[in-house]
Amino acid sequence: MAWQERFSATTFSGTIAKLLLLGVSNALAISALPQLWSARAWQGLVAVALATVAIDVVYLSGRHVPLKYLLPGTLFLLSFQAYPVVYNAYVAFTNFGTGNILTQDQALEQVLRRSVAIPEDAVRYAATPLVDDAGSLAVLLVAPDGSQQLGTPDGLSAVDPADVVIDGSRVASVGPWRRLTLGQATDREDEVLGFRVPTGEGEIRLQSFTQAALAEQLLVHDPATDTLTNTQDGAVYLAAEGFYRTDDGQRLTPGWRVFVGFENFNRVLGSEAIRGPFLRVFAWTFVFAVLSVLLTFALGLFLAITLNDPRVRGLKYYRAVMIIPYALPSFMTALIWAGLLNQDFGIVNRLLGTDVNWLGDPWLAKASILLVNTWLGFPYMFLISLGALQAIPTDLREAAFIDGASGYKAFRFVTLPLVLVATGPILISSFAFNFNNFNVIYLLTGGGPPIVGAQTPAGHTDILISYTYRLAFETGRGNDWGLASAVAVLIFLIVALFSIVSFRQTRALEEVN
Repeated sequence: MAWQERFSATTFSGTIAKLLLLGVSNALAISALPQLWSARAWQGLVAVALATVAIDVVYLSGRHVPLKYLLPGTLFLLSFQAYPVVYNAYVAFTNFGTGNILTQDQALEQVLRRSVAIPEDAVRYAATPLVDDAGSLAVLLVAPDGSQQLGTPDGLSAVDPADVVIDGSRVASVGPWRRLTLGQATDREDEVLGFRVPTGEGEIRLQSFTQAALAEQLLVHDPATDTLTNTQDGAVYLAAEGFYRTDDGQRLTPGWRVFVGFENFNRVLGSEAIRGPFLRVFAWTFVFAVLSVLLTFALGLFLAITLNDPRVRGLKYYRAVMIIPYALPSFMTALIWAGLLNQDFGIVNRLLGTDVNWLGDPWLAKASILLVNTWLGFPYMFLISLGALQAIPTDLREAAFIDGASGYKAFRFVTLPLVLVATGPILISSFAFNFNNFNVIYLLTGGGPPIVGAQTPAGHTDILISYTYRLAFETGRGNDWGLASAVAVLIFLIVALFSIVSFRQTRALEEVN
């Protein structure tokens, strides 16, 4: 009976914990749905609703036992891997970037709001900002002819002179509205000066705390043709390519997001200003990734072979020292190396007694990056190689020596193939990682030194990912996420193609087993 009581108590506590977790999950979803609805984020709204329903069905049912283990990982996979990849690919075919972030309705609203101006001969009013008990703003407007009106966000309304209370020479209140003091108006300056009163002829804007004027709408929107017409010069702006623009190319900002097809890819591959540096950067990226893998693997394997010999004393301590670079944060190590290699204050030049520009010379900068990346990457290869060596049966090497093989041949034809069987996929993933190793490039050299004569911001040590970053965000024209996503798609295709070819080549290593 004792085990039955313990089992019942465990089941009851587990049920309570499950219900509490489901309650928290549903509460978070319910709180997120209204915000997604107001933001018109329909995709996110549907995803949250379906995920919540799936979680409730799976965990409140006693049937779908395998799904209880698979569902959390699947949801995280879709949220943090599948969705970013798909969304990045979608952005690559749009003009998404600075000036084209909004939807068309939002962009139209911004354009119309900015097209309001106060002409020199505008009607001007004496203004008195007012506030009610709820903190809402209004304004008492006195026209040049002395007539008084109350302005609110809903428009103008007549004022009964009996409701106006005068304190000395100033208005104290108008019905339920009381005058804002200078201190109160100053505290709410942006809100007061941004106050607008719509009228049939335009809108009345406050120019100061005491003056207002009737502003005119310079652009008029025609929903039937989706055009904007300038009321002063008659220019007509058509909706095309994410902007309202005239036939002679003048356009209004901001624009909106539109599908542009392969335009971003054409810019990368068809524009000489981008294609020229792109090819140089691609060549260095490939060399950097290959040499990084070879150097880190060679050094890691050499140290693993050395420290796998039981005759070496203090193996534990040597092995612990070898993984120190791997244990430290890579960004911190890169910054430390940037300081060590500094031309003016770096300890490397002080020790050598030289004045070498390690990070400013094109070839030395590339060598420095390979040096630092080797320092950062060899401990990982050391650990992987050490594990692979310890998994190789000693009988194989002994058999090779009995057959007359030298130490080199035993390593070349026995040890190395067996190590590559275990580390082959690791080497391919290491190549993919270094192909996109943004941190070490950006923190050590920032992609520099610059390529002289390049029409786009490109440096001798830029790899594709850092060149993409500079191309999209450092050109002085704002952010160009569409172009950056297009280059990211190209990088993905290049790495995927190399990985496919490499995995096919590594199949030959399976024969070793």
